[in-house]
Amino acid sequence: MDDEKPVLEPITATISSAADATKEAAKVAVKKVKKATKKAAKKIAPKKAKKAKKAKKAKKAKKAKKASKKSPAKKSAKKKSAKKAVKKAAKKVAKKKKKAKKSKR
Repeated sequence: MDDEKPVLEPITATISSAADATKEAAKVAVKKVKKATKKAAKKIAPKKAKKAKKAKKAKKAKKAKKASKKSPAKKSAKKKSAKKAVKKAAKKVAKKKKKAKKSKR
């Protein structure tokens, strides 16, 4: 058993050092990948943000145009409905007067 100890110790030491080395190598690789992704995101993200802002502005402009186009039509529709309401009210009054006259006979 005494003979095996000196053999086992260096083997375990080399294995643990290899494991540590792979851990550190993995950490370094992960850091490099993170840096690369951040750089890529910085290059791409501002362009996408600008495009998104432009798209939002364009949508708002379109909505404003549609609203301005619809508003005169709505106004004229309101005027027409008001005129119809006045005419209907006048007809109702006339009918009531006729009924009142008939009921007096």
